[in-house]
Amino acid sequence: MVNLNDILGYKNRKIYQNDDYFSFSLDSVILANFCSIRKRDKYILDLCSGNGIVPFIVSLRSSCHIDGVEIQKELFDLAVSSCELNNLSEQISFFNCDIKDFLNKENSEKYDLITCNPPFFKYSEDSFINLGYEKTVARHEVLINLEEVVKISSSLLKSGGNLAMVHRTDRLLDVLFAFKKYNIEPKRIMFIYNKLSKGSTLFFIEGQKNGNVGLKIEKPFVVYNEDNSYTEEYSTITEEVLK
Repeated sequence: MVNLNDILGYKNRKIYQNDDYFSFSLDSVILANFCSIRKRDKYILDLCSGNGIVPFIVSLRSSCHIDGVEIQKELFDLAVSSCELNNLSEQISFFNCDIKDFLNKENSEKYDLITCNPPFFKYSEDSFINLGYEKTVARHEVLINLEEVVKISSSLLKSGGNLAMVHRTDRLLDVLFAFKKYNIEPKRIMFIYNKLSKGSTLFFIEGQKNGNVGLKIEKPFVVYNEDNSYTEEYSTITEEVLK
């Protein structure tokens, strides 16, 4: 079932979502605010774009042209419909294709910033999957894996361009290894906690293609206080989107 929702209550910007697919989550909202956008940047790319939530929020922060790539046709159609509804078609373009096919001579070394909220879980024929195909593709590395995402991102980035990604904390070493292997120097990491009394399950990372060595660990992002109220960090993110 397709629904039309506010983007975190942003009254002048709406987004279409389908209950049969993964709706956008806090991960994507934080990613869109975590990534660094520089004044000199001209082209931004969002991989595994889903229904387009990251480009829509990034467009609130920048006048850069933004491309989004989504392989699932139904999610791509939702993103295009939301883009038209919000009058953003001149700034944002969506492509319904495999990320592997998006890399070509025209797009090679084109982008100043790439964002990605990729499938988190490794997949094999023995994996137990209790989801429909659409949700399995969104969550599991069925069609593309982490190393492929980073390798392709490195080819799409200009030298000095940034890759910002969210992933599960238990795959931190996999992410760092892939970044280093494909010449993306890790520059910033931020761990996210539902509560400080519990361990981190997700982290955000930003690296620079051909960048100098130097890694900064940001202050942790905590969603809930111990009394289950939202933290100041969370409120700040939503307030930025609500402006």
